[in-house]
Amino acid sequence: MSLDDLTDDVEETYEDVDEQLDIDLDEGTRRELTMLLTALDAEDAEDVLEEAVSLLFQSTVESGKLDFHLRSAYDVTYDEYLSGMTYEEMTGGAQFPQAQQKDERRYQF
Repeated sequence: MSLDDLTDDVEETYEDVDEQLDIDLDEGTRRELTMLLTALDAEDAEDVLEEAVSLLFQSTVESGKLDFHLRSAYDVTYDEYLSGMTYEEMTGGAQFPQAQQKDERRYQF
């Protein structure tokens, strides 16, 4: 195989992408998907997209980005979501709330 063969295969695959998918892709995503399909000799663009979503999800979880966004928006982490309870509930902190101590002298000199 040569560079010309690769160019021909990429151009052919590029034309087929629209027929295989029910979604519109921007130009950059379409080119990247085309290269992946050609290089991996993949038959179905949907399979590659499913794998891409899985890899994005995995890297987002492993990097902590998912927890960051979940904590920011919902005040929970992914682990809490999966378990169905917060860390406080898991450790029993919600069962034994600490009484609020009012120490008005705390900051007095």
